Amino acid sequence: MNKVILMGRLTRDPEVRYSAGDNSMAIARYTLAVDRRFRRDGDSGSSADFIGCVAFGRSAEFAEKYLRQGTKIVITGRIQTGSYTNRDGQKVYTTDVVVEDQEFAESKSASSEGGSMMRQAPSPSHAAPMPSPASASSGDGFMNIPDGIDEELPFN
Repeated sequence: MNKVILMGRLTRDPEVRYSAGDNSMAIARYTLAVDRRFRRDGDSGSSADFIGCVAFGRSAEFAEKYLRQGTKIVITGRIQTGSYTNRDGQKVYTTDVVVEDQEFAESKSASSEGGSMMRQAPSPSHAAPMPSPASASSGDGFMNIPDGIDEELPFN
């Protein structure tokens, strides 16, 4: 099975061309910057993979009309490899994701804010109830356990 699901931001506006012939078809190419889940030791800051994507037909027309640099999208598709010989006579290998489905991953207002979702602190009227003394945190991330309960714990 060859199935890819990616979420990331467009590095630039899609490049759209139309095929020649009677039944011309739109072909959109764009690069998706996909954040890596984990950083390697020694890497500072965030790291991302830049993945080439190609969409055909109506998906390409959608990309041309609605997708812009910085837009966060989710795509599903398949990996396709290929090769060609460049002008210098060297063989170049390619790997692209052929887009089968694409959709927005955030609202238009969130993307216009630079992609950062602003979270507001909860208002005092919606504050969580005070925890009971048995479940209160001691400030170090651990829950306080009352004295005399050692016999009830399932481990030593």
